Amino acid sequence: MGRTAVGGTFEYLHDGHKHLIKKAFETAGDDILDIGLTSDEMAGQKNRDIPDYPTRKANLLYYLKELNVPESHYQIQMLTDPYGTTLEGDYECIVVSPETYPVALKINELRKANGRPEIKIVRIEYVMADDDIPISSTRIVHGEIDVHGHLKGS
Repeated sequence: MGRTAVGGTFEYLHDGHKHLIKKAFETAGDDILDIGLTSDEMAGQKNRDIPDYPTRKANLLYYLKELNVPESHYQIQMLTDPYGTTLEGDYECIVVSPETYPVALKINELRKANGRPEIKIVRIEYVMADDDIPISSTRIVHGEIDVHGHLKGS
């Protein structure tokens, strides 16, 4: 299989993000996984304070060490737009959440328009919090849940 891509802001690296990243490595197999991490400028469009790029990258690297993934099996790239290198790169697959699925569809639309082959889209399901609502950074910021989806203040 060729290269696999996954991307995100990975603001709090919650259990939903971890599930996405694990599935991306599983999909990539022995091939390299390109992990797109949104730039501070892109992350700033979320209308809330988000940890800066170096902090988010350090947290991501820490998690990858926990997974015991060799550094030769991934590369982290700064995303300055929603597509990263997926429009031109030699990708076989992209792993997305329901939230980012429309971006993957747009990537394939743009690749096709430019005469490039479409990328296989692997769409994972949301990881649910204790209340059966998806874990999200927004919910964590609002103090509803922790990074594992456990309810706070109940």
